[in-house]
Amino acid sequence: MERRRWLNQSQPQTLVIACFLLYINAAFAVLTLLRIGGSTIKLSGWGVMYFIVTIGGGVAGGNGVANERKWGYVVAVLTAFWPFVFLLLAGANPFGVDTITLLIEIALIALLLHPQSREYQKVWFK
Repeated sequence: MERRRWLNQSQPQTLVIACFLLYINAAFAVLTLLRIGGSTIKLSGWGVMYFIVTIGGGVAGGNGVANERKWGYVVAVLTAFWPFVFLLLAGANPFGVDTITLLIEIALIALLLHPQSREYQKVWFK
């Protein structure tokens, strides 16, 4: 029987940390939605789409990477680039967010595209 995991600590530490960051980004997106839901701020269609992709992609990508699935790696990389694409589509400066958020987003991309992560996923992911 195949074992499903949320985190696979036998993977290189670049992928393990990337999984953590994907889940943490999704959790912060949920918390932000809960905070916005209790306020008078209204989300547009783009705002709702941003949160759906961030939450769904973070959980699906992290789970796919933890279970060594190629589709999970692709979803994780697309989700990592999503905040920059969203801000470009919205007409904002993608580097205009706060410093900590920017560092986490760049770290996630760097971890997923690190040569160690790429080689591992080429060899072991199904």
